[in-house]
Amino acid sequence: MTARLSNLGWAPRAALLATFLPVLAECGPSRNEFPPACPGTAIIGNAADLNVYRPDSPGRDLTDLVLHARIVGMRGSCTEGDRSNRLAVTVSVLAELTRGPAMQGRETDVPIFVAVVEGDNILDKYVYLMHASFPSNVDRVTLTPGETSIVLPVTGARSGAAYTIVAGFQLTPSQTPTGPRS
Repeated sequence: MTARLSNLGWAPRAALLATFLPVLAECGPSRNEFPPACPGTAIIGNAADLNVYRPDSPGRDLTDLVLHARIVGMRGSCTEGDRSNRLAVTVSVLAELTRGPAMQGRETDVPIFVAVVEGDNILDKYVYLMHASFPSNVDRVTLTPGETSIVLPVTGARSGAAYTIVAGFQLTPSQTPTGPRS
């Protein structure tokens, strides 16, 4: 199609472009409007990695490792909600899971959280299980547990940028860096 358009004179090309301008005008925010400010995202450093060891193992040897998981990214989008004082946010977490030598079977569930914070205050938190299935002869998978939809209140004085969406693994006390060691 490019070769045909280049063979046209300037008048037919201008007419063709004018035909598509109303369609292009529908994309993006209205005239003199900016898109809404979205919240920032962060991966909690201490909760970005998860190591699961056999419960009966006294140490933390590589041969006792059942699963190593790490959060490798987050992505999201935001749009104005159905009312002007709401911001609709969609977030997905990307995790990489590695099957350890002590894993029995090829499936596991890993707890992940997504939370909304404003400053140091946790406003809301969603915890869910991400199911992982390792195909035969594959010991590492990268997956997302799906999208989390969040609706945030916004005002003229407080935009979506006032919030931060954070993610991590829901760790037990024995899995946290400052938790008890066995």
